Amino acid sequence: MKDPRPQSPIFVKTYDFLLWLIPLTLKFPKSQRFLLAERLSKMALDFYDIILDGVMKPECQDERLDEADRLLTKIRLHVRLSYDTHCISLGQLEHAARLMDEIGRLIGGWKRKRARQKARA
Repeated sequence: MKDPRPQSPIFVKTYDFLLWLIPLTLKFPKSQRFLLAERLSKMALDFYDIILDGVMKPECQDERLDEADRLLTKIRLHVRLSYDTHCISLGQLEHAARLMDEIGRLIGGWKRKRARQKARA
């Protein structure tokens, strides 16, 4: 089995995002804790699993990267909803946006690298 290379930037950035996000969702108002907070946490953990699968299953890498890209978009929308429902502050929204933008750029770079590899083959 291939080493998932947890020191790779996308894994480090995603892990850092999870370390920040999960405790934050535990502080959501009780009315949103089991709805929005749970959904957001689950999507973020699913995202991490998908990028790990992308490394561990090279034959499915393109599918996993596309799936990760779509899921990151959903996470962005849920984070925005969290702000609009007053579960997170503007500063927290801005911090999340910076982290998610960086993760998105890393996914894009990974996809471009895969495309170049396929073009050479």
